[in-house]
Amino acid sequence: MRVTKGAKIIAGTAVLALGLVACGSATSTGETSAAGAVRMKIGEPQKLFYPGETVESEGVEVLAAIFAPLVKYDEDKKLVEYIADSIKTSDNRVWTIKIKSGFTWHNGDPLTAQNYVDAWNYSANQENAQSANYFFARIQGYEDLNPGEGKTPTAKGMSGLKVIDEETFQVTLTQPFSQFSTMLGYTAFYPLPEVAFGDDGKITEEYAKKPIGQGLFKIDAPYNKGSDQAISLTRYEGFKGEQPKFDKLQFKIYNSAETAWNDLQGGNIDIQEQLPPSAISTAKAELGDRYIDQEDAGIGYIGFPLISTDQYKDVRIRRAISMAIDRKTITETVFSGTRAPADDFINPLLEGYRPGACTACVYDPAAAKELYVEAGGPRTLELGSNMDNGHKEWIEAVANNLRSNLGIEVKVSPYEKFQQILDELDAKTYTGMFRSGWIIDYPSAENYLTPIFSTGAIKTGSNYAGYSNPDFDRLVAKGDSASSAEQSLKFYKKADDLLLRDLPMIPVFYYRMNAAFSEHVKGVKINLLNQVEWVSVEKAV
Repeated sequence: MRVTKGAKIIAGTAVLALGLVACGSATSTGETSAAGAVRMKIGEPQKLFYPGETVESEGVEVLAAIFAPLVKYDEDKKLVEYIADSIKTSDNRVWTIKIKSGFTWHNGDPLTAQNYVDAWNYSANQENAQSANYFFARIQGYEDLNPGEGKTPTAKGMSGLKVIDEETFQVTLTQPFSQFSTMLGYTAFYPLPEVAFGDDGKITEEYAKKPIGQGLFKIDAPYNKGSDQAISLTRYEGFKGEQPKFDKLQFKIYNSAETAWNDLQGGNIDIQEQLPPSAISTAKAELGDRYIDQEDAGIGYIGFPLISTDQYKDVRIRRAISMAIDRKTITETVFSGTRAPADDFINPLLEGYRPGACTACVYDPAAAKELYVEAGGPRTLELGSNMDNGHKEWIEAVANNLRSNLGIEVKVSPYEKFQQILDELDAKTYTGMFRSGWIIDYPSAENYLTPIFSTGAIKTGSNYAGYSNPDFDRLVAKGDSASSAEQSLKFYKKADDLLLRDLPMIPVFYYRMNAAFSEHVKGVKINLLNQVEWVSVEKAV
């Protein structure tokens, strides 16, 4: 979801991160076209549907229904080729990707290797200001498209991308990266059709409102952001792979998880990916098998805008704040035990996680206050968050912890939409602490590091804290170029150690997926990336 669900920021209670407006009611056109549809609750997407610009959970969920990735991941987090027929390399630097024959765009045009090269070059070009730009930084020639502020790119595309034939292209990286193929299930690596681009070479707004994809569903009407319009889709009969067992899908926009929960109980929506805390304690008894409780790879954070203010410059202040947060009580009381206290920057579902690695995550209010006073911490702090989807309860709990344990004033700044605080963070105008969250883009410990904390991700990724540490960057780079996954993990753990020392953000809890579906559907499955597997969903008889 960034923060970049490139990664993705959670917007809902559980997910990289972000919220919306009042309970969405679809326009009359959307409702009519979606008669009899499977209906899912989402928050308002942060932006229109540019694949390289969509890095938060709501927009990613929509695009995952419209586009099909090169690879997916099985229940063991292993890569499974999907649109890709083969992905081969002999040195982890030069990769040859062949796509399967017969796939087409929703307008009937054939899917080609050139569509991937065009899309990736577009997202990687600094002039297009795409949020997922940094995901292409490992490809040879990226620097030519990103010479820096005030400078003009010296090439039209990356030299490391080469079309071999209609269904094959080659990717050359600047150095070996053993996990490159694992990245390819992420939204940023979707292709784009020729019709997406205008005469000026830019993706048109017309396309971004009604994207033509090559996936399971095609969008019925242009999406007008800010209108509370439901997003209606129809199954694409030309999709070559396994198809959904129902014809219509509708994403309904809500700003309240409680309102959505009431609608699900009343049969007005069919799938809610994350229930409000108030519903979790009774959902199992009410819904039985229609309640989903499963492990989740997401992490909830409190962040510090280090790039915008010196208020939190002293790491002792950040450490004291972390030690003053009672994670155990928050996860057990606010979330009814459906979260787990975080103790590392890497989620327990991924290799590389180390129990108890975060010593500053241990609740110690006396030591926290002593350290805070010693560091001369501010007498007043600000904590900003969207308050929809259950965030209000845990943010208020954190604020109360800080008030009580540090003896300071804490101003909670509510935002109607998470995108508002993201925009302020992007503009470097917000100077308070902020809520954030992260859902992985692909199953690798590296995905908890590079997109959120690397120097390059400040401008083109999800590094909203503005953390920059050359030693961290070097360790991640060494992990990237290691000859094996085991060797990579050694360096990633060392990079993680620097985060645990510097605390540019504070890991607060690990998510669990607490979803539910109505009696109108069955077979609902939610994958590792927090996306619904639409081919498994059926209408209930």
